[in-house]
Amino acid sequence: MTTLTPVERSARRRRRRQEDLVRWGIRAVVVLVVFALGIALGQALHDNPKPGTTITFERTLRIPTSGNPARTVVP
Repeated sequence: MTTLTPVERSARRRRRRQEDLVRWGIRAVVVLVVFALGIALGQALHDNPKPGTTITFERTLRIPTSGNPARTVVP
């Protein structure tokens, strides 16, 4: 077992704190990226209509006939 001097101990503690800060910084960035991707996915799903929905238009076609309403073809 090696004995560390007070200077070496404080240097190790300083290095350890810096490593911890970097680790927490990386974790925070990952959490923010996942959060942003979740918001983007939610917005994309909210903005787009559901696939496969059918829109039906109903219109009445009026064909002019020459006096006889039962006849649609004029010779």
